[in-house]
Amino acid sequence: MAEHLKDMQDPEKVKQIAGVPVFMKGYLTKAKETFGHTMTERQIAGVHVLDYVPSDGIARQNRRRVLINLHGGGFMGCFPGCAELESIPIAALGKVRVVSVDYRQGPEHVFPAASEDVAAVYRELLKSYPARNIGIYGCSAGGMLTGMATAWFQKHGLPRPGAVGVFCAGLTTSAFGFGGDADFMTAAIGDARAAPSWPINDELPWTALPYFKGSDPNDPLVSPGSSDETLRRFPPTLIISGTRGFELSSAVKTHSRLTALGVKADLHIWEGLFHGFFYNPDIPESHEAYDVMLRFFDRNLGR
Repeated sequence: MAEHLKDMQDPEKVKQIAGVPVFMKGYLTKAKETFGHTMTERQIAGVHVLDYVPSDGIARQNRRRVLINLHGGGFMGCFPGCAELESIPIAALGKVRVVSVDYRQGPEHVFPAASEDVAAVYRELLKSYPARNIGIYGCSAGGMLTGMATAWFQKHGLPRPGAVGVFCAGLTTSAFGFGGDADFMTAAIGDARAAPSWPINDELPWTALPYFKGSDPNDPLVSPGSSDETLRRFPPTLIISGTRGFELSSAVKTHSRLTALGVKADLHIWEGLFHGFFYNPDIPESHEAYDVMLRFFDRNLGR
């Protein structure tokens, strides 16, 4: 935790070089050394993706399954850094194919560009995999996009995926993060982010992310948590956070709402850990999180 807080306060450590934040370089080196995998760059439906398979082969029970990863980065970068840290351990440990989507981001692109890219890849993969055998997951912006894409599929008549994972995120957002108490309480102690001044100025935009410029926070394609009708149609959903993650309030609220609506939803929160903690493959809690993710998808995807 001390190391992470120091990194978050160092402008040089949070800079990105070729899509990899400097503080993540060590994580990425460790992941590549630890988890045997093969990565292929390709185009699926005209969208650039990184396609991962375990170096010792896909497990027999997963040959008709695929996971789609949607990377974090605030809709403004962290590709391939976040994509690799979210995909490599899962592909290797789960012995499953993982396709990480290089979706369009801000500020060059705005909503719904990313949802359109995810839908294009998903539609193409449906030609090879039954919908019930496809899982989608992501961390931070990727967790948000997982929910947004699920809502997009509903709107455009695509079949529901077998299961989804909303990690380091919830299905709500705000000017300062994901909304709720955690914007003020956990951001400062989890990521060294100064808490916003109180009271909030009513004239602030609903989000600081340029990707959402001109969008409506009450649109369920933007904020699925704003619509019970949308949430009620979600597949089994896994939500992961930490007690120092600034997404914690949104994660808890999302889980409670899904549960109230009768959706199968699991919530796992790690004590004392911060936003995107499992990017660091060196800590035992990350391996616990990988195990939770893989067991969830194994239980809920089709055979």
